[in-house]
Amino acid sequence: MSRRSIIAAAAGLAAAAGWGKSSAAQIAESDLPDAAAAMIRMAPVTAPPMVFTNAKGKHLRLADYAGHPLLVNLWATWCGPCVAELPTFAMLAPRLKASGTLILPVSIDMEGAAAVAPFYASHGITDLPILLDPNGDNMNVLNTDGIPVTIVINAAGQLVARLDGAANWNTDAVVEFMQGLGGKRPAVKKKIFIPV
Repeated sequence: MSRRSIIAAAAGLAAAAGWGKSSAAQIAESDLPDAAAAMIRMAPVTAPPMVFTNAKGKHLRLADYAGHPLLVNLWATWCGPCVAELPTFAMLAPRLKASGTLILPVSIDMEGAAAVAPFYASHGITDLPILLDPNGDNMNVLNTDGIPVTIVINAAGQLVARLDGAANWNTDAVVEFMQGLGGKRPAVKKKIFIPV
């Protein structure tokens, strides 16, 4: 049985059981572990060759975001832990904007943007792009059978950390870690003293 078949079966079971809606109520942000403590950090290696599309169907790859630290998350609207985790990425995005860090949530929903756009709207998510992998090919690329899974890429395009499972990404420790991965730094305005 392929990974995609397993995911398709899980989606059907989740929908039948109402898993997506009930899990959101059962898992609060405060119940999730701090992602900075939960992620597995590693020596920098070449980033995986992930490919996905945006909501308009444009094909993208991680190399298209060169020079930016990246948080790349595989998720789905029917996945309870994903539903609990995704808002923490949305709250984190504005905090990382000045450092050039980008958050790339890649949905494996088979319905693509038709599933993700209403989900974003119902959860008030406006700071994250709609990125899609409806065939679930990136599950094979990341060698995983489950979601959510998040990888961290530094500004040099190297994989430096991974987390399998849900976590709270909107923490000071995550911000500090991501800001240490290169990218642009916020401009520091120097005070100029003019003698009177």
